Amino acid sequence: MNLAAPRIADESSQRMTDVSPTDEIYKGLDDEALMQRLFVRDLDAFRTLYARYSTLVYSTCLRVVRDTQIAEDMVQEIFLRVWRKPESFAADRGRFTTWLTSVSRNRAVDEVRSRNRRFRHEAASPEEQEREFPDDDANDPALTAELSDQRRMILTAMADLPADQRDVINLAYFGGLTQQEISDRLSQPLGTVKTRIRLGMQKLRVALMPQLKLEGK
Repeated sequence: MNLAAPRIADESSQRMTDVSPTDEIYKGLDDEALMQRLFVRDLDAFRTLYARYSTLVYSTCLRVVRDTQIAEDMVQEIFLRVWRKPESFAADRGRFTTWLTSVSRNRAVDEVRSRNRRFRHEAASPEEQEREFPDDDANDPALTAELSDQRRMILTAMADLPADQRDVINLAYFGGLTQQEISDRLSQPLGTVKTRIRLGMQKLRVALMPQLKLEGK
């Protein structure tokens, strides 16, 4: 697990405050005080928050996305959001850890749902692809069971695919890679990757059609 703090110094046009504090002073500040210091672009306050909670954000995301690389990328993304928009946290509405955990989980849920919609869109017929899959409530109490059932259903169907088709679909669906990225990673021609995905999707569509029809009712 590589949770190095994201590079942010070059991404802000605002001049960062040179407070030059000792580590002990920052370690003694509570979360709310550190967040307040982000308004004056205090990089050491940000680093303290990152060191304090990057593992929490990572584990929260990993439980949802089930992919270590995606979870690591999301840690970077979420903390960059904290740096850029410290006003998004309101201390009078609850503890920082509760807010940060909620932000992390919601972002991870959005990522999984995005991959699910893309997978179902690619597996559907041209007529079904014209339909727009509605967004669900991010606080749906049945979400965990829903994601688990979908993952189990897809993995079961994928087990019957030829290995070359299963590999590329696994990278596209669970890895979130584009066809070009899959081509680069596997050192395979882009046309070959596209053909394998298309053939695999056709077989998965046949296998998943009964479940997709039930979900559409």
